[in-house]
Amino acid sequence: MSAFSIENKVILITGAGNGIGKAVAEALHARGGRLVLVDLESAACERLADSLGGDVLCLAADVTDAEVMERAVREGLERFGRLDMVFANAGIVNEPATVANMGRAEFERVLEVNLMGAYRTVKPCLPHILQSGGHILLASSIYAFMNGTTAAPYAVSKAGIEMLGRSLRGELAGSGATAGVLIPGWVQTRLASPALGGNRIATRLQRLAFPGPLKYAITPETVAEAVVRGVERRAPRIIVPRRWVPLFVLRGLVAMILDAVLDREKGLHKLIRKL
Repeated sequence: MSAFSIENKVILITGAGNGIGKAVAEALHARGGRLVLVDLESAACERLADSLGGDVLCLAADVTDAEVMERAVREGLERFGRLDMVFANAGIVNEPATVANMGRAEFERVLEVNLMGAYRTVKPCLPHILQSGGHILLASSIYAFMNGTTAAPYAVSKAGIEMLGRSLRGELAGSGATAGVLIPGWVQTRLASPALGGNRIATRLQRLAFPGPLKYAITPETVAEAVVRGVERRAPRIIVPRRWVPLFVLRGLVAMILDAVLDREKGLHKLIRKL
């Protein structure tokens, strides 16, 4: 399989205005990528585009709207004439809550943005990625295989995204185009802030449920470095930090152990009841 050189490639990134999307955009632009930045928050997107300079197009778009995403792809093609890569990164997370006391609208909104938004981003890009022999990257999470207690819709969406990426990888095999999945652990972003000090109960749950180094967050820039390395070799998955790799490999066993711990751990039960 040929390597993927980022230089002069046209790359569409959703959720580009902040966090992982912003850091990845900066890293890919530094490697010579030409960017189509898509974000619901136009001001954040425009600030990033201004800071990066040339070969950047900024578009305000909602990934839940299929027609809007089709238009974003067309505008990118009109500007650059081709599309070589898409990074479906836009996502949200629910406020820490159980399925029982979470509003239906919030649960469904997370799935709509994260999972269906990824599909609606990738779908109009596919013909052009096939034509260019390019690459698709979807942002999943360790929550694709860890227990999603108090973040059920987020975990469900990330598990679905992982399977979407794997399915695309298989369907594209032999075509010259490829797909991969980004699986980051805890990252210092707005999405993770409730479990990293922003919500007292969620933070206590995170510290109890994730032992040792697994509870510590990395920076978006660290994720971006891993993305560059992974994309250049068309990796099927990018797991960052690497300390999560053994848990990914042993995910079936880890799932059984973690679920058993959740069954028995009275301290976690108490926190969940409070939530």
